Amino acid sequence: MKRLLFVLLLLAAGGSWLIAGAGHGLRHAHVMSAGVPLDEVHPSASGRHPGVVVAHGYAGSAKLMAPFGDSLAARGYVVVLLDFAGHGASTRRLPNQDSTEVLQHDLDVASAHLRSLPDVDASKVALVGHSMGAGAVTRYAGAHPEVTATVAISLPDAADASAGRPARLLTMAGALEFPGFRSVAGSVAAGHGDRAVRIIPGVEHITILYAPETHRQMVEWLDGAFGGPRNDHAIPFPARRLIGTVLLVLAFLLGFYPLVAWLSGASARPGPRFSGFSWRAAARMAAVTGVAAVVGAVVARFLPTTRLPLAIAGYVVGYAAVTGALLLAYASRRSGYRPAAAISRPRLLPAVAYAIVSVAVPVHWGMTHAWPVGDRWWLLVIVWAAFAVLAYGSERLAGGVALNLVPIAAVFVIVLVAAAVAGLTSGFVLLVLVPLIGLLCWQALWSAFLHRFAAPRWAIALTGAAVVAWPLALTLPLAGP
Repeated sequence: MKRLLFVLLLLAAGGSWLIAGAGHGLRHAHVMSAGVPLDEVHPSASGRHPGVVVAHGYAGSAKLMAPFGDSLAARGYVVVLLDFAGHGASTRRLPNQDSTEVLQHDLDVASAHLRSLPDVDASKVALVGHSMGAGAVTRYAGAHPEVTATVAISLPDAADASAGRPARLLTMAGALEFPGFRSVAGSVAAGHGDRAVRIIPGVEHITILYAPETHRQMVEWLDGAFGGPRNDHAIPFPARRLIGTVLLVLAFLLGFYPLVAWLSGASARPGPRFSGFSWRAAARMAAVTGVAAVVGAVVARFLPTTRLPLAIAGYVVGYAAVTGALLLAYASRRSGYRPAAAISRPRLLPAVAYAIVSVAVPVHWGMTHAWPVGDRWWLLVIVWAAFAVLAYGSERLAGGVALNLVPIAAVFVIVLVAAAVAGLTSGFVLLVLVPLIGLLCWQALWSAFLHRFAAPRWAIALTGAAVVAWPLALTLPLAGP
């Protein structure tokens, strides 16, 4: 246990140091302008500087784009990062249908605020955007010729740029992104002397944000547009916050074991383990989950949950709840493992609270906005409840064998992907597969820990559902009229 605590403290200290030290020497400020949350990042040098507005993608936030603020401010630019309507700290909703007008309004607010700053040369302003934000900044620059240069990362649609506007446009796409992103990047830049395209090797739609090559190409493009580099400072390592977040998550994960051991008042018990797994049983569970998930995927399309003001999550909530309920109904007909609880109910509440903190603190501090605002408070409860039903049904079906959760989760994800391909839900699901799979694996680890101490299934379900539901409810956009 002492070695575990030492590793835990080492991970926590390392993660905290990486996150806290990001952007060192730069001046930061958070303001609200015309209802749009804005983060300012100022270089350490005095005088007037060119300014850059940085726009995030769908389900992103200003916090997610913070490494771009670090890179640009370190090189002598004043940076304003915004939260679009429905994202991050914004309490406004993003329209379900055509959001172009709202996005352009928010960019206008951010650009006006940037130009008003005393250390900004208002005649030298550039725009940087990712995915949805890339489309928004490209359209904005096309309609505002006073914008000096634009960088569009993972531009989703070639229609966002016309034949002649915007000028000085750099498009970038990841080599591992869907081919459509690379095609759009190339077609927009082709045949224009003041445009260029860069394909960043080894990255996809999300990891392109943390690739040093992405930041190097961006800085070189903007330096060239403004007549040369502002300074020769090195670009900070873009993945510093991400790595710090991962280390903190691991620290919290390891800390869960001694916490539950303390709550149980005993050492690890021979409750549900990785033993008892068989490929035959796994195949049966995968088949049962497949039937339940297909029914859930179809039924969810017609449930009232699709009208929840949280983009995509309304469908996913219905899908998870129906699938979980069907798994529970099937498992209830079969006798299975019933552990004798080693932890009293009042003592399980700190375990659930710890699971929430383990998500909220690292993600909010080091990665993206993960604190509820406005309608997200009550939406979080609904998302949590739906995934608790799924987790409880999965636990009952798994019969106390932790490894049995793997085929259940795998089939759940596969059917969700098929639903996105078939048009039952948004294709955006395909772009966030890696984080979703990571969350489900994280949930399985929490389950394995609680199983070792014979925790009741309801506690395992609530704890695991918190790990998945919190990021979903806090990052997917608030949407609606």
